[in-house]
Amino acid sequence: MDAAMHGERGNLVARIRSWFPALERGRSPEALPIRLDRRRIYIVPTRAGLGFAVLLATMLTGALNYQNNAALLLTCMLGAALASSMLLTWRELHDLTLRSLHADHGFCDARLPIHLAFADDGRARPGLHIALDAIQQPCPLRRGVGRASVTMPTDTRGWVPVPRMKLSSTLPFGLFRAWSWITPNQHVLVYPRILRDDRPRQRNNDPNERIAGSDEFASLRDYHAGDPIRHVAWKASARHDHLLVREFDSAAPGQPLRFDWNALSGVDRETRIARLTGWVCDAYAAAHPWILILEDRRPLGPASDAAHYHRCLTALAELP
Repeated sequence: MDAAMHGERGNLVARIRSWFPALERGRSPEALPIRLDRRRIYIVPTRAGLGFAVLLATMLTGALNYQNNAALLLTCMLGAALASSMLLTWRELHDLTLRSLHADHGFCDARLPIHLAFADDGRARPGLHIALDAIQQPCPLRRGVGRASVTMPTDTRGWVPVPRMKLSSTLPFGLFRAWSWITPNQHVLVYPRILRDDRPRQRNNDPNERIAGSDEFASLRDYHAGDPIRHVAWKASARHDHLLVREFDSAAPGQPLRFDWNALSGVDRETRIARLTGWVCDAYAAAHPWILILEDRRPLGPASDAAHYHRCLTALAELP
């Protein structure tokens, strides 16, 4: 019964969309460049515009009732201004062309900057707003400058599609709102979220790179799932009412840190990726060389430059 009702509802929606193709416009991804022509722009009066229209109707009724020519002239002039403002609001979006877009590097759960490049048609659009979610972001375009920047929300890592964006304007008087939809067929790379609740083990398991007798106590930290039981500091844990683990520095001076996927046990997949991401960010900030061992035991590095940093984060973001 429920399936039949859902099927009938879907057929009804498809039929309505076939009757009104404009309802489907802006929902399907489109290749750039995208131009906003007159058929893609919608315009309705705002609350202020509706109030202004009621005021004009009241003035017109009073002017005709009392045969007051001055009031009738004022009403006609205000009505002309209302019609002109509707045209000016519509022109804010008309012929606007999105040529290209690119994204900065950003991490999951943070807003990712998106840079938009519009075609310069010699017109200023000071009232342009762009929204990729519920947040309206002002993006005024000056004459001769066709670039604007917005931010998009991110809740997943990897290559994600750019969401449908709403372009709108209420200039010049806020009496009308014009808007249009653009869904660019573009994907942007989002790095994994950063988890910094644990310090990486600096132990280098390569016998050719280890220094004999170099296991030195470094510090105490909270116990995490997967830590060896032999490293638990039982006396210190009894004093603090929770488990503490001894950390040892065994990497030789100048030797790269090793961030091994397979060394993280007892945690789920996304937590592993987030923890490795945090370690990579910390090592890059400290300018310390590191090696990232991926799930398939493929090593990346050693290095400590920006190219290696972005290569590691891209590999982590693209993990299935």
